[in-house]
Amino acid sequence: MRVIVVGGGIGGLTAALALLRAGHEVRVDERAAGFGEIGAGVQLGPNATRVLHGLGLDAALRRNAFSPVATRFLRWEDDTVLTEWPLAGHMEARFGAPYYTVYRPNLITVLAAALPAGVVCFGKAVTAVESWHPRPLVRFADGTAETADVVVGADGIHSAVRGATVAETAARFSGMCAYRALVPADALSAEPAVRVWLGPNRHLVAYPVGRFVNLVCVVPATDWPEESWTAPGSLAELRAAFRGWSRELNDLLDHVREPVYRWGLYDREPLPRWSTATTTLVGDACHPMLPFLAQGGAQAIEDGAALAAALDGDLAPALARYEARRRPHTARIQRRSWDNNVDYHLPDGPAQRRRDAALAAGEGMNVESLSWIYGNDAGR
Repeated sequence: MRVIVVGGGIGGLTAALALLRAGHEVRVDERAAGFGEIGAGVQLGPNATRVLHGLGLDAALRRNAFSPVATRFLRWEDDTVLTEWPLAGHMEARFGAPYYTVYRPNLITVLAAALPAGVVCFGKAVTAVESWHPRPLVRFADGTAETADVVVGADGIHSAVRGATVAETAARFSGMCAYRALVPADALSAEPAVRVWLGPNRHLVAYPVGRFVNLVCVVPATDWPEESWTAPGSLAELRAAFRGWSRELNDLLDHVREPVYRWGLYDREPLPRWSTATTTLVGDACHPMLPFLAQGGAQAIEDGAALAAALDGDLAPALARYEARRRPHTARIQRRSWDNNVDYHLPDGPAQRRRDAALAAGEGMNVESLSWIYGNDAGR
């Protein structure tokens, strides 16, 4: 089949690579002028690295990604370890694939380098998708149009493909926003791990991505009109939001330098459908989720593998199979991520003490309780 993938992010590039390996003709249309997004970190559980290794990217990932020793949940005021999950070595032994953290531009480079020249076309902003033709038609802002057998919307939370095919759905604001920043790794002496400080009404995640430590600092916001990764934020406001928190956390923030970015945290209720007879969606276009299970990028990667595995035989039934397999799984992750918006931000008191006791006893969230995520094999 001839496939147009709209969007050249993690999900779009993974889908393109998986579809090419399955024998389809693929073109990726990306509205930006090039791969130049301001950097951020991505956590890739074994459910995602399993897919990427299956696409032949294991050596490139090892060169560009980082394998943290553990995930540690910490108390906000004194760095007390509430629970710890082993990562390096353990994840691969348990699930057959490693757990990586990676600088997002490096992951994009790895995916793009695996595609043949000419597959990705830049400067192609979609203005319309007409799916009532025998073959769907994509129109672009430059006045051109293309047809294909199937159109895949990998164009993010503001997806033009979604709006033109299965209808737009209202965004849901979480009441939180996230500051994003990078800290030079050589400025820190702490053991390389994923660290999550939980505290009243906010939390902070820090993890290594090679030469940097990526920070995601989640704080309350009464309103934030932009679903943007690149809106400017204030370093002074970020530091003030965590004043009085632990010394280790504030040492991290002392190393932050401008620019800092502020990201309004939205998701959407699980969509009732993703596909028409000739179009479908992957990634944030169909299941935007809060980043409180670190699964946004991983689920987009899974979508690409699942779509390529399903796209065989008659098109409409193939797209229905893809959606039927993926939609319940991603909806469960969306809902669990939304629930963590409460669980992570409990004020000090009885509920917080029960949560911390459950974490310490291994009865709360842990590797085994998330085995339905980490053990999923989307390409089967």
